[in-house]
Amino acid sequence: MRTSQSIRPLTTDMVLELARMAGHQVAEKDVAGRIAAGAAAACAAVTGFAARGLSGTEPADFLAAQEELAPAADTRAGPLPPPPLQQPGAVTDLTALSLTEAATAVASGRCSSVALTEAYLARARAEQDRLNCFLTLDSERAMAAAQLADEALRRGTTPGPLHGVPLAHKAMFDIAGDVSLRGARIHVPAASADATVIARLRAAGAFSLGQLNMAEFAFGPTGDNKHYQRTRNAVNPDYMAGGSSSGSGAATAARACAASLGSDTGGSVRIPAAANGVVGLKATYGLIPRRGVMKLSPSLDFVGPITRTVRDCARMLAVIAGYDAPDAGSSPRPVPDYERLLARGAQGLRVARVRNYFFDHATPDVVAACERSLTALEKAGARVLEVNVPEPEPLAELSRAVLYAEATALHGEWLRTAAERYSPQVRVRALTGIAIPASTYYEALCLRGLLLREFVSQAFRDCDVLLMPTLVIPVPRFADVDVGTGPALWDTLARLVQNTAPFNYLGLPALSVPAGCTANGLPASVQLVGRPFDEATLLRAADAICDRSRTGSQS
Repeated sequence: MRTSQSIRPLTTDMVLELARMAGHQVAEKDVAGRIAAGAAAACAAVTGFAARGLSGTEPADFLAAQEELAPAADTRAGPLPPPPLQQPGAVTDLTALSLTEAATAVASGRCSSVALTEAYLARARAEQDRLNCFLTLDSERAMAAAQLADEALRRGTTPGPLHGVPLAHKAMFDIAGDVSLRGARIHVPAASADATVIARLRAAGAFSLGQLNMAEFAFGPTGDNKHYQRTRNAVNPDYMAGGSSSGSGAATAARACAASLGSDTGGSVRIPAAANGVVGLKATYGLIPRRGVMKLSPSLDFVGPITRTVRDCARMLAVIAGYDAPDAGSSPRPVPDYERLLARGAQGLRVARVRNYFFDHATPDVVAACERSLTALEKAGARVLEVNVPEPEPLAELSRAVLYAEATALHGEWLRTAAERYSPQVRVRALTGIAIPASTYYEALCLRGLLLREFVSQAFRDCDVLLMPTLVIPVPRFADVDVGTGPALWDTLARLVQNTAPFNYLGLPALSVPAGCTANGLPASVQLVGRPFDEATLLRAADAICDRSRTGSQS
């Protein structure tokens, strides 16, 4: 397939006419202007690749490229045993136990699930007033599940890896009999079955405390929500909690749940994890099933865990990852024992600081956090180097082209019949796809496999892991990012997802890890990126950072 010639940006009047033809009520010229501006850069990115003479093949080539570029399975002798866990007797608050520590304590009988759940419910109620991180809190159901977990152990049932541990999840995962609120005022029917990841967590012994707050329909990296009010940062409530998995990041950091699930279409697991000082993973495309999860942009949507420690992340990933036949993008690759592989440490890993793009606009305190992380990795036995990577900025724009084209299609009927039930900013973003030509969308998908091969072959030629900031700026105050539909809309969004969106387009695994604090006292973080399906290596590197740089992290 050859990419098309230059695509002329749409004018405001053209957007108004397209909206009219599609049945959308867009009468405001300023709204149409924002839509045109949001689409223009995406169209220009496709034109730029055409100018380079690059051509893709077909969208399915992306999945083939992932399999080709994945590293060989680790064939060394079996993994080492995990390190010892903190005992519950050493803490006065059971919510201070990590996910893995709590699961071990319940399974061994040193702590009951009922006691653990009571502690988390008390904490959740207190933190809800401060953070607004829950949309629903179902105490009765959670306590019933905890009682069943304890009864199962008394009957001699073999516990699963998360037995008796209370979690909570972004309000977009199907739970049988429940209506997922999706942060919106347009509601869907109650789910008839659990999402695949929820079913796997349930099979592992976990249960949920309730639905966590989120950006409306997962549109937004700040944590704002005009319908249910914003989630506030767990470290300082005057600051941004990050989004769109805002409740997941804040509740996990505040110990209002043991861990959580979020979704990530442009950074929505990693940004709230970074803002709240916890661990957030966007895995390789196809590793974690998405059946039963609200769609925003199916080509870019990922499910990911948000946890307080790297080891917790490894355990949750092992539970939820793996092939799911009804999910067309699901990979049949076997799932490693991520938690035990942590014991290999960072010795011998090659970790590269990326010279170009990813440190552009980074503040000195953000850069210092990255340097501290590199030092920690060196002390753990990793070799640190620097690399250049193929220019990532166009990848972020290609991601935008795919996201908005798909989101507008998915929201088309509601945008025509219930537009007034969207908040103004989300309505603008959900309508942006009307200004993305079909050729731009298709070409962005077709280029994906080609650009993934180009990026991996160059970026990982001499290294195993790329290191960069998750956010290039310190976590901002809400006042600095509450731009509504004003002229600063697209620039603000682009600044927040600068380092995250390219990896949704490429499908590469990316892990946000706390790395101390910035000058404003809020968490700093680094993002680690690896080859397709090499989450185990990222977790090993992350564990070394958290083990030697505990400020702002409990890992």
